[in-house]
Amino acid sequence: MNGYIRGFWCECWTEDLTEAQQPTLRGSFDAHSAGQADRWIAIALRTITPALDSRASDEAWDWLYEGRIETRRALLCSESCTVTINQSGTRITWTAQPVLFLPLAHRQGFELPTCAHDFKPHTRY
Repeated sequence: MNGYIRGFWCECWTEDLTEAQQPTLRGSFDAHSAGQADRWIAIALRTITPALDSRASDEAWDWLYEGRIETRRALLCSESCTVTINQSGTRITWTAQPVLFLPLAHRQGFELPTCAHDFKPHTRY
């Protein structure tokens, strides 16, 4: 497959439902398996549940106990998934999408060009 690595690009977005603003990206994660992707969402949800109101906490625990299985199955079939919790006028959304990661050039093992050693860090006074 030409060195591409299958995985999942995961993001967490928040949106203030009381104002007409664009959602804000709060975090992202490159998961290399369906398990990593669904664990990233689960860990985030477990972390914030003590701060959620009772309704939002119930939504979170419903997904953790019931919906997580469906999410994992979908990810194993390379399907995109979304988990959303609403808390006091804020919508928190986690997404996991199948992607192909491109290999990047690695600096170790390669000789840097001679000009790379000509640049010195700035000193502060």
